[in-house]
Amino acid sequence: MPPETAQSQTAQDLEGWATIKRFLPYLWPRDNPLLKRRIIGSMAFVLAAKATILALPFAYKEAVDSMTTPANEGVMVALALVIAYAAGRFASVIFNNLRNITFERVGQDATRQLAEDTFSRLHQLSLRFHLSRRTGEITKTIERGTKSIDVMLYFLLFNIAPTAIELIAVGVIFYFNFGWELVAATAFTVAAYIIVTRKITEWRNELRRKMNELDGQALSRSVDSLLNYETVKYFGAETRERERYGEAARAWAEAAIKSENSLGILNIAQAAIMNLLMGGAMAFTVWGWSRGQFTTGDLVLVNTYLTQLFRPLDMLGMVYRTVRQGLIDMAEMFRLIDTEAEVKDVPGAPALVVRRPSITFDHVHFGYEPERTILHGLTFEVPAGSNIAIVGPSGAGKSTIARLLFRFYDPQRGRILVDGQDIAKVRQESLRAHIGIVPQDSVLFNDTIGYNIAYGREGAGQEEITAAAQAAAILPFIERLPQGFDTEVGERGLKLSGGEKQRVAIARTLVKDPPILLLDEATSALDSRTEQDILRTLKKVSAHRTTLAIAHRLSTIADADRILVLDHGKLAEIGTHGELLRHDGLYAEMWARQQAEKENDGVLES
Repeated sequence: MPPETAQSQTAQDLEGWATIKRFLPYLWPRDNPLLKRRIIGSMAFVLAAKATILALPFAYKEAVDSMTTPANEGVMVALALVIAYAAGRFASVIFNNLRNITFERVGQDATRQLAEDTFSRLHQLSLRFHLSRRTGEITKTIERGTKSIDVMLYFLLFNIAPTAIELIAVGVIFYFNFGWELVAATAFTVAAYIIVTRKITEWRNELRRKMNELDGQALSRSVDSLLNYETVKYFGAETRERERYGEAARAWAEAAIKSENSLGILNIAQAAIMNLLMGGAMAFTVWGWSRGQFTTGDLVLVNTYLTQLFRPLDMLGMVYRTVRQGLIDMAEMFRLIDTEAEVKDVPGAPALVVRRPSITFDHVHFGYEPERTILHGLTFEVPAGSNIAIVGPSGAGKSTIARLLFRFYDPQRGRILVDGQDIAKVRQESLRAHIGIVPQDSVLFNDTIGYNIAYGREGAGQEEITAAAQAAAILPFIERLPQGFDTEVGERGLKLSGGEKQRVAIARTLVKDPPILLLDEATSALDSRTEQDILRTLKKVSAHRTTLAIAHRLSTIADADRILVLDHGKLAEIGTHGELLRHDGLYAEMWARQQAEKENDGVLES
């Protein structure tokens, strides 16, 4: 594991200029000149609004000075200046809103594009990554990262940049009207304000970081618990789950209290600095007025400029916190994007072309961890059009074969061939397009039955969906439903029974129509009657296809062309059902044990 200092350095780099640099292409897209014009237009409105705001105090000053002259002489001038002041304030509101209208599409487009890139990247990452990360934490990271983009854009372009322009302009105005003393005092105060804000905000960011961690933990626990609703009920663990979630929620609440209290300290420090400047500047103006250097309107001029300056400065603390937090959230999202994909296509990889759908494992060595090898030089062949079964004790590596065939992982040594082509050297997308799977646990999307069946192939029509449902022997069930194919299946398909879910999975695979069919213990979670019904359906479905059946119950694969018996990641036996029983080895022992269990179950039931 790399040292902690290296991790901290990487985090700081990602959360600083490197993160902003990573984001700029989304803000200034090379292939979209319309968005570029919108950015330029919005910045023009920013400058127009700022120029109007900077001119208003002079109108206010002249109006006040006009009122110090005899009433009849200065009333019209003062009235005109007051009207001009009000018109200028209204114009600045118009410019600001036109700026927002012009820029809105830019911000939304940048947010959408980055969210799409992150989502796409997550689907490219390996199964190992998704098994090791909690779904709630990942979704929260994406949510915080995308939400921070629009806010960051607004503050960076429409608050920080205009504030910098205003600071320079006010400095120039103060210098020519009041001398360098007021400019120096303003510059010193602004510098002190920025330093204090930055120091306190850095402290608050650590508290915020802790809040995010605890927030993600609380969310992941709630999602995990709700996804396992039935398990919680089975074991009467509602109180236990509430306490577990409550522990995370209480920790988050404590962190939130500290964070909010630190905000109060920051606000007090900022107010003290700004009001010291306001009091000092106005006292300086009054002193100059007493000596005849300044007019009454000059006091109003200084007050108005500092009030206008304080408004964005007052927000500067919040802006800095928001931008810093946005950088942290975006950095977390960029870490997801930058996560190295474990399984990648080689450069220029061709598509898999299948004419004779055969499968070959050639001296395959594989382990999920370097120190724990699952497959030890496994070698076997599945001829095109054959029905081959793989059996073995738990932990023998049966399901690992399915994951390697779909290339969720790459073997450490050896090759896996489909129609003589090394799957590590062809495009993953084309490989998976030629393989269909009916898994043990058929997880469905929280959508309609029709959507889940059509998911087998993009663009599948209703006729194909209906034909697949009929071939999978689920069409009569669907036709009895009030909403038919539009029936919602619920989260993970929980509104359907195990057999119904399996038939939907079979129909989905039929829509895909692959030349290779993988049955990964497709009936082991079903009762005996449903299992026999599903087996008859699978037998029809696997006809004229190359079928690889991974099974736990040996009775379900007794009619396979060949049976491969795995033991500790090695091929222990191979043959037909009859040959293996006569051999009286591991397969015969497993068969005898399962038959004895079946007889015992029959006795107990009777």
